[in-house]
Amino acid sequence: MVDFIKKQLLTVHQNGKQHVSEVFKFIGPGIIVTVGFIDPGNWAANLAAGASYGYELLWVVTLSTIMLILLQHNVAHLGIVRGQCLSECAYEFLPRWLSRFVLSTAGIAAAATALAEFIGAAIALKMLFGIPLVIGSILTAVICMVMLITNSYQKLERIIAGFVSLIALAYVIEVNMVNVDWAAAGIGWVNPSIPNESMLVILSILGAVIMPHNLFLHSEIIQSRQFNTQDPEIMQRQLRYEFLDTLLSMGIGWMINSAMIILAAAVFYAHGVGVTELEQAEELLKPLIGPAAGTIFALALLFAGFASSATAGMAGASIFAGMWGESYDMKDFHSRLGLFLTYVPALGLILFVTDSFQALLVSQMFLSLQLPITIFLQLFMTSSRRVMGQYTNRTFTNIILWGIGIVVTGMNIYLLMAS
Repeated sequence: MVDFIKKQLLTVHQNGKQHVSEVFKFIGPGIIVTVGFIDPGNWAANLAAGASYGYELLWVVTLSTIMLILLQHNVAHLGIVRGQCLSECAYEFLPRWLSRFVLSTAGIAAAATALAEFIGAAIALKMLFGIPLVIGSILTAVICMVMLITNSYQKLERIIAGFVSLIALAYVIEVNMVNVDWAAAGIGWVNPSIPNESMLVILSILGAVIMPHNLFLHSEIIQSRQFNTQDPEIMQRQLRYEFLDTLLSMGIGWMINSAMIILAAAVFYAHGVGVTELEQAEELLKPLIGPAAGTIFALALLFAGFASSATAGMAGASIFAGMWGESYDMKDFHSRLGLFLTYVPALGLILFVTDSFQALLVSQMFLSLQLPITIFLQLFMTSSRRVMGQYTNRTFTNIILWGIGIVVTGMNIYLLMAS
């Protein structure tokens, strides 16, 4: 993989400044997918990892990022080659009853994701303004729904990229407020170790990274960069630049997730304080490193909640539109109905939530059940010459991807049983 990355970067360098500037035209879809990698569901696992085990579990972020890059890169190729998202391909290449079943489970997974994202944003609103959880969730849903319906994809991409930038900035500030043992962090990133009783936390980090709605979403939004798929040279350039977009974007996600663990290690682990909930982390940051730290933490969580709620809605709309053989388009009835069916059930369930942390766990359990269906649907499509033509997965690529699919599936099932 290292050689492949070097080859892509070298190719861009050799093609000169014109092609370097062209690369930036392709940057964006991966950033939107990265939001799912840094959503509120990831925060608790990362904070628990750092608070309980210091820097020792940073390698899990590195491993999960590599797996994520490979799977997202693969599903993005499907979107580029076919000019269709994963749900549209399911509609076209599977029996109708089977595609409806598979896509229905994916739509429910998108709604479960939205539930977790609404709760994350609502927790942040409660931290900052004292707004009750249910009101904060409704407010988040309404704002994101209006944003998705009234803004074009290009504007949404810039808005969400702005959120990601603010989250990254918040963690840069917070990490610089504490005394980090960078030598220990460097070792933690590359040295796999499994401390006593850490397996559940490891699986939580890995299991929260690859999310079914993100695989559908990436295959949809990558088409915003479509130009001429009939020209083999242009197609190869698109495929190459997509990899750079995915690599850069997932790299940003790797840095933010790493920063979460580093912050928890430098603050909570160093003081012997255990953390299991987001509200607890915000409260503990204030006396340990100052009031500003708690506010910055809450703001970053709010940005993550709003951004991930928006992408969950986009994914739900794309999945539902695909059930009718249509592309994501918020001017279209099926896309709007898909957004409605993603958000409203999630809000309905939140009305009955008495324990926000438990609600997050339940939503993640459903994602664990649905994830194998999405992964193997994707691999079936990208392994098929009927679907991909000359761009079908190579044998070595298939071995790697099916291996990742089996490992991720087993890992999520284990996590589900352990929970």
